[in-house]
Amino acid sequence: MTTIRGLIFDLDGVITDTAEYHFLAWKRLADEEGIAFTREDNEALRGVSRRESLNRMLKGQPIDETTAQAWMERKNNYYLDYLDEIRPAGILDGVNDLLAQAKAAGMKLGLGSASKNAHKVLEKLGMSTTFDVVGDGYSVVNPKPAPDLFVWVAGGLGVYPTQAIVFEDAEAGIDAARAGGFWTVGLGVSAGEHGHLKLPSLAGASLDNILAQIG
Repeated sequence: MTTIRGLIFDLDGVITDTAEYHFLAWKRLADEEGIAFTREDNEALRGVSRRESLNRMLKGQPIDETTAQAWMERKNNYYLDYLDEIRPAGILDGVNDLLAQAKAAGMKLGLGSASKNAHKVLEKLGMSTTFDVVGDGYSVVNPKPAPDLFVWVAGGLGVYPTQAIVFEDAEAGIDAARAGGFWTVGLGVSAGEHGHLKLPSLAGASLDNILAQIG
C-alpha cells in the first residue's frame, strides 16, 4: 500500500482556469505580428514554459533572442492586465474541498506551476498561505516536461516523489511528474492518457477515492 504524504497541484487549469487569459494574451501578440493563432494552436501551449510557448506559436519561424524576449514581455504584460479580473470565486469546483480533506489528513500541500505569475494568481485567489511550498517559473532551470519543478517542490515538502500525487491538466505536466517518479492524476482532455488516474475535473473528487485508486 502506497503511503501518500503530499499533494502537488499545477495552477492553470487545476486550481483556477487562467488558460483563457493566456490565449487572449498570445492571440493579441500574434495578431499584432501577423501570425495565425487559433484556440487549437493554444492547446499545444498548455503546461510548457513561456519560451517554449513562443516557439510553438511561431511553428518553426525563426526569431532572434532580443525580439523573442521583447515579445514575451509584451505577452506577459497583456496577461497581467487580464489577471486583474481574477477573484476567489475563480477557484475551480472541488479544489477547496480536496484541499480541506488533505489538510485534515495531515498531508503536505505543494504547488508546481510553470507560470512566473503563480504568486500573483494565488494572491488574487486569496490562497497565498494555502500551500506549504510554491514552485513557479523561477524555481528551476529546466521546465516541464522535465521533472525538476515537481522534484523541487517535493524536496521543499520533505516527501519522496513516490509519496506524492501530482494533479495536472496538461500532458507535459503528467509526463514531467511521471519522469520524476510521482503518482499522477490527469484532469480533463488535455492531460492525455498517461496519468495513473484520469478525472474530468476535481469537482466532486474525494481524497479517499483517489487514494484508493492510486498504487
